[in-house]
Amino acid sequence: MARIESYKDILVWQKAHDLALHIYKITNKFPSEEKYGLVSQMRRAATSVPINIVEGFRRISARESLRFYDISNTSLEELRYETQISSDLEYLDFSEIKITNAKLEEVSKMLNA
Repeated sequence: MARIESYKDILVWQKAHDLALHIYKITNKFPSEEKYGLVSQMRRAATSVPINIVEGFRRISARESLRFYDISNTSLEELRYETQISSDLEYLDFSEIKITNAKLEEVSKMLNA
């Protein structure tokens, strides 16, 4: 097993980072009136997931680390709802929803493991 020396070595961070990049890409095509609404909210939630993994990684106690991983999980759930409403508003097509949901589920399973 490889030694984890940086947050970049953590698989869940890698997957969460990929999810954040994905959210940035798919929200680029949202209507301009959503720029300061749903787009901004989704991007904040998406980046909060890997950001809190990074913060948890550097905490000394396991209890503190778990608190940040829990915040990551909370942001992930927020993003899950924002994806749902984006779908209901027809801002995302079926393939984007399918890919996004798969990425959300993958990160969720890893955070809950």
